[in-house]
Amino acid sequence: MSFLVLDLEMTGPEPDYNEIIQIGAVLFDDNWVEKGRYLTNVYPENKDAFSSSSEKIHNLSLADLEDAPMIYDVLPELEEWICKELGLRVPKGQLDRTPFLRDVIICGQSVINDINFLKEAYRYEKLKWPYSRVLLDLHTLAYFTFRVLKANGRKVPDRLSLTAIANYFGFAREDGFHNALEDAVLTAKCLKEVFKLSDQLQLSL
Repeated sequence: MSFLVLDLEMTGPEPDYNEIIQIGAVLFDDNWVEKGRYLTNVYPENKDAFSSSSEKIHNLSLADLEDAPMIYDVLPELEEWICKELGLRVPKGQLDRTPFLRDVIICGQSVINDINFLKEAYRYEKLKWPYSRVLLDLHTLAYFTFRVLKANGRKVPDRLSLTAIANYFGFAREDGFHNALEDAVLTAKCLKEVFKLSDQLQLSL
């Protein structure tokens, strides 16, 4: 299994109305060795769905996205990038990369929201979902880990936002805006720290 730590920026909260406008990802092999980083803006087809409230979060305007590729170009480009970074040789002309990507686990912070947007994009473009149906969610892992730590007298964050989890492990964003790649990198760092903590936990049976 390889791991794609993903973060998306969107025009709003609804997958069937709002759209992806930025994709950031960090790719790891099955030993969690980093293989590469990916970042692209995406031009939205539904400009009416572009909300000012979301713009304040991601600091991307329609003008910033003017020269960005459309989602129907980005999805196969992302697949191709993953295959290339993992050293997977896809036969020339083969558009269905499912046999090569079905073991790629998508990871993230509250990652089901990102997956729902990504799946909606695949559905809209009539493309086959190529990735593993297993997901790895930092929010859920942190909830369980901090619950165990708290029960053992350790001080833990009151919230489970990416900012709060990152701060607990000594990480922080460079600025106040949400950049998809920066957040993907931050999420990956936090996941590694959670895994380190799990290695230290001992059970007395």
